[in-house]
Amino acid sequence: GGRAIGAALERNATLTTLHLLKNNIGAEGGRAIGVALEKNSTLTTLDVSYNNIEDQGGRAIGAALEKNSTLTTLDLSDNSMG
Repeated sequence: GGRAIGAALERNATLTTLHLLKNNIGAEGGRAIGVALEKNSTLTTLDVSYNNIEDQGGRAIGAALEKNSTLTTLDLSDNSMG
C-alpha cells in the first residue's frame, strides 16, 4: 500500500498531481510518502486526506516539506493527527 506508493514517488519523473484520499494508508504509508517527498521534484499537488496517517505520518510529511520545493498543494485533512 503506502510503502509501494512511496517507492514509486521516489522514482517518479512525470506525475504532478496525486489524489490518494480514503485509501487507509496509515502511519507507515504516511512515513513512506514523507521519505519520497524529500526526493521527488515533480509532484505539485498531493491529497492524502482521510488516510489515518496519524501524527507519525504527518510529521514525516511535514519534515519532507523542508526539502521539497515543488509541492504547492497538500491536503492532510481528517488523518487522526493531534
